[in-house]
Amino acid sequence: MFTKSDWTDQKIEVIIANLLRAGVTLAAMVVFTGGVIFLMRHGKEPAGYHVFTGEPSNLRNWRGIVHAAFALRARGIIQLGLLMLIATPVARVAFSVFAFVLERDWLYVGVASFVLLVLFYSLLGSAM
Repeated sequence: MFTKSDWTDQKIEVIIANLLRAGVTLAAMVVFTGGVIFLMRHGKEPAGYHVFTGEPSNLRNWRGIVHAAFALRARGIIQLGLLMLIATPVARVAFSVFAFVLERDWLYVGVASFVLLVLFYSLLGSAM
């Protein structure tokens, strides 16, 4: 399917750079869209700075965020964009593992896999 000669270090670096650029750009566009929707719906409401209200409980897990975003709720869209921003470097590490496997660089496969496991544990560990 893929041969080692297809994957040069420079090609991998370009793919990773494009992955990061696309992820950050897409996440920014989603957050911006959610912000515009939020301001259109709530922009004229007076701000209540004397009482802090955090995010609703349904926006504290990924299922609630996705559900709210697809329901076109502004806060859900903003939170989805932030999740996408967090997922971008995780995708970069996952792609790095894949690229190192193709290059048969087993030391870096191990190191990148360990980093990926630590990232997953830190993101999902409290939900388990």
